[in-house]
Amino acid sequence: MPIAPSYILILSLLLCATAQAAAPAVIDWNAARQHWSFVPPKAQSLPKVKDSTWPRERVDHFILAQMEKRDLTPAAPADARTLIRRVTLDLTGLPPTPDEVAAFVEDARPDAYARLVDGLLGRRAFGERMASQWLNLARYAEDQAHQVGGNSSLNYPNAWRYRDWVVSAFNTGLPYDEFIKKQLAVDVIEPQNKADLPALGFLGLGHKLYARSRLDVQAEEWAEKVDAVSQTFLGLTVGCARCHDHKFDPITMRDYYALAGVFASVQMVNQRPDGKEEDNKVNADKMDVGTLHIVRDESSRDLPVYDRGDMESPGLVKVPRGYLQVLSRGQPVNFKQGSGRGELAEQIASAANPLTARVMVNRLWDTLFGKPLARTTSNFGTTGDRPTHPELLDDLALRFMQNGWSVKKIMRELVLSATYRQSSQGSASNAQLDQANENLWRMERRRLSIEQYRDAVLAVSGDLDVAGGASLDLSAADHHKRTLYSKVSRRELNKTLMLFDYPDANVHAARRSSSTTPTQKLFLMNSAFMIGQARALAQRIQLSAADDTTRIRHTYALLFAREPLAEELAVAQAFLQETPSDNALTGWEQLAQALLATNEMLYVD
Repeated sequence: MPIAPSYILILSLLLCATAQAAAPAVIDWNAARQHWSFVPPKAQSLPKVKDSTWPRERVDHFILAQMEKRDLTPAAPADARTLIRRVTLDLTGLPPTPDEVAAFVEDARPDAYARLVDGLLGRRAFGERMASQWLNLARYAEDQAHQVGGNSSLNYPNAWRYRDWVVSAFNTGLPYDEFIKKQLAVDVIEPQNKADLPALGFLGLGHKLYARSRLDVQAEEWAEKVDAVSQTFLGLTVGCARCHDHKFDPITMRDYYALAGVFASVQMVNQRPDGKEEDNKVNADKMDVGTLHIVRDESSRDLPVYDRGDMESPGLVKVPRGYLQVLSRGQPVNFKQGSGRGELAEQIASAANPLTARVMVNRLWDTLFGKPLARTTSNFGTTGDRPTHPELLDDLALRFMQNGWSVKKIMRELVLSATYRQSSQGSASNAQLDQANENLWRMERRRLSIEQYRDAVLAVSGDLDVAGGASLDLSAADHHKRTLYSKVSRRELNKTLMLFDYPDANVHAARRSSSTTPTQKLFLMNSAFMIGQARALAQRIQLSAADDTTRIRHTYALLFAREPLAEELAVAQAFLQETPSDNALTGWEQLAQALLATNEMLYVD
């Protein structure tokens, strides 16, 4: 039976549409490079403001100018007690002591706050606070999600050596461009540098799958590294171009396989202190304590473009290992030295890269203000949000690079700003114009991360162990180290971490989510950890003074960096007098637990 002409037409149109969908996108690269994040940051002149007395730092001029355009006025400055608690928790992840609060409140020198900030930036706790942020980006973990039974051969018992390296890097002020290069290719760029080999854990702690000799399994490992590197350092979702050209961004399958070829040319290894490799079949619990989980180059390998990502359908022509075309001048930069890791690191860490500095300063702004300038912190592509203050983001990025890529310098400037020093108290007139506080006319009230909260509880109870080193089980009764030094599992994340929004360690986590659930309060009421810390705090308080009034005042100073209100003092005194003696917890232990569970303890103003 002959096919009707109308069916032939429809069939031909369908075939044409299929062919067009399968064909590579035609990209106008010059036009693509005009997207805001692909344009190099430009030097900015300070915008004019009406209230010239308010700005303290460059950032304030940009914030105030936008406020004034919208008839908004800045909030009043935070009081000294609020400010020291805020900046100490933000920079160290720990609360200030009552003595530190008293000293700051009484310090009348004009540079008292700057002195405080400098002291906090110099503490080891600063690096620990920054590392707790970084490890989520690096999808830090110590095992594999797919582990079968007791087979721990693919686990990472010494992952903590990468974590300690990150802490040290932030504390020593390692420039961010060097921080990037060491994590991607220190062994290639500085072959004699053995001290920084743990940095390669960024790649070496990635996913390891079973049946690793199979091409399709290897492809999954390459994809994971492409995704982690591109999102963390560039704020781009290059992994979306594995099976087809990126649907929204100017990133092609050719770009993807050019980067994947870099990681196809490296091997994940467990390197012993003598430089030799551990047998991959050895279970993690026989492994030498000095073994590092890193990568090394093997035979250079260019990949074809696999049709729709199908490893059984390779293209005829291989793609040279190289960089993204949209970030190259003209044609893509090809890599020729070994795997290309060193060249990739240089491209990412280059001052000519329009993304790297912007992405990092945006993350640092988020750390301190709880609201990034560009909301989609790991997506600076066309589907990501444009920055609320683009000139400010450019100014910060450019000066970040000009000031030696110093994280400490940029953090110092931000916390010294009038914007950061604002109160979190609202204004009815401002709220009518900008209820969401998009223009930063007040400071955001922010909930502490699980690391900050648990560490603060240990600090005020007197139980905090400041030692670092190997990871401990977070649920262990004797684990009094900072939460950073806990085991992180891809297979089964610790329930406490999960309960308080610690992200899935299987993937790069751009930001923390923030949930409020009944089970969180149940944890504060019933967990062995909270009850134990309430008892420790009660004992500490009772030993601090002979009378309850002084003890209550000391408790408020420890937990909240302030004096109790008269009503709060009266309620606490009455509670202590009326508490039944037959309760499992004493009156002081119950009061301690109640105060530890308050919103004031869980939040920073």
